[in-house]
Amino acid sequence: MLAFLVRRIAVIIPTVFFVSILIFGLQQLLPGDPALAMAGEDRDPKLIEFLRQKYHLDQPLPIQYFLWIGGVLHGDLGESIRIQKPVFELVLEKLPVTMQLACMAIIIALSIGITMGIISAVTKDSPWDYAANVIALWGLSTPNFWLGIMLILLFSVELGWLPASGYVSPFENFGESFRTMIMPAFVLGNAIAAVMMRHTRSAMLLVLSADYVRTARSKGLSERRVVLRHGLRNALIPVITLGALEFGQLLSGAVLTEQVFTIPGFGKLIVDAVFNRDYAVVQGVVLITATTYILLNLLADIAYFLVNPRMRA
Repeated sequence: MLAFLVRRIAVIIPTVFFVSILIFGLQQLLPGDPALAMAGEDRDPKLIEFLRQKYHLDQPLPIQYFLWIGGVLHGDLGESIRIQKPVFELVLEKLPVTMQLACMAIIIALSIGITMGIISAVTKDSPWDYAANVIALWGLSTPNFWLGIMLILLFSVELGWLPASGYVSPFENFGESFRTMIMPAFVLGNAIAAVMMRHTRSAMLLVLSADYVRTARSKGLSERRVVLRHGLRNALIPVITLGALEFGQLLSGAVLTEQVFTIPGFGKLIVDAVFNRDYAVVQGVVLITATTYILLNLLADIAYFLVNPRMRA
């Protein structure tokens, strides 16, 4: 396993380097000039020239890239052009919010999706199977923003059980934080649960028809043990991959959901940065998101070894 990890890390390093070049290059395709945006309506030529020199906008693109990546390697993601604040501080402010939302959403998705997938596979072609597939289809076809608005109308406006929007840190008031985040977490987890259910069902059907499962049943093992220990454990490989990718997507920020529930997370941060042509913020957030995706894939590979003994051979 150690040799496998070394090889994976050796691939990750050039991958992150290539991603950083891609992020920086695509950033230059955004329309507009950040110096003109910062200069305001007056657009004093001296002020514009000062801003270009301060943020190295007057340098060739290769030099701008090496200045930026050099700062990144030293933990400096640059400074927000719009609000004059280090990007690293902005990330530290928004990351806990998005992390909490993503963790709650993925827990909901895994709990519903895997459970429904197992039930659907074990009770194939039964009413339970059809009901699970209908629910999954509903989850896949329901827009997040519409579901969010409907939940607000029901639980906030009509029943008054939950707050309609906003964010409260769990370190300030855990109960209020949970009440604030449960609706957006369910909105995000609902769609992922539908995908999880379909993948779990397909993998379980394939595993339950394998020879070693029939052998386990012929030895007199209980159906519960056959399904959970011999079936589910071997069916988790594709589910682990999907879960890692979906969790990475959640960490990158759910723009529509955060807008509907007014949550100050990564999604809102990246949208505001794009509209304000805040290059440093866009580059920093996208680089962190891409690196997170790569690391989550590495963790998924490690999980393969823990779940499936055949992978260790």
